[in-house]
Amino acid sequence: MITGLLLAAGQSHRFGAPKLLQPLHDGAPLVTHGARSLRQAVDRAVAVVRADDLPLATELRRAGFEVVCCPDAHNGLGASLAFGVRVTGGSTGWLVALADMPHVRPETVQAVAAQLRAGAIVAAPYFQGRRGHPVGFGRALGPALGALTGDAGAVALIKAYRHLLVKVPCTDAGILQDIDTPDDLVAAAHRPPPGDPARPAP
Repeated sequence: MITGLLLAAGQSHRFGAPKLLQPLHDGAPLVTHGARSLRQAVDRAVAVVRADDLPLATELRRAGFEVVCCPDAHNGLGASLAFGVRVTGGSTGWLVALADMPHVRPETVQAVAAQLRAGAIVAAPYFQGRRGHPVGFGRALGPALGALTGDAGAVALIKAYRHLLVKVPCTDAGILQDIDTPDDLVAAAHRPPPGDPARPAP
């Protein structure tokens, strides 16, 4: 069973306010776009949130996710990822996505998931030579993922296993585009996420 882990427990420090429920071009929250793509590609979809973020938890449940509250989310991305892996220990692999990346194409997510199902230990999409998200991890890395701490996520783990990394080439610039600032949100709001119907021209 491939589990999708949507990491949504950040504090939005650079944005200056909660960002994941901010609307994009179609009025749907930022978080919903990436969540839809992940949900379609996995057998089980789990979102990791902060315990105090009830509106976000409600939205993600509407999107078809199980929601788990990370008690030490304040310790960074690594802590959220580790918690998500520990509470889904029966998985055969994990597809890890960031909640603030609405422009990743559904087919890109599915391509990385396919590599996990084929037995990859680590798999990631690449656009013009650059690695992006989501990143897939096989069951063998479960213990290492479950022990992560800090804000760097699984970067060191990916480097340690780079000799086993399956690179999934794509033409999807969305794998590199996250929403960190209000300016990023303004730019995103004026271009429909891939896979969504485009807005009519004015």
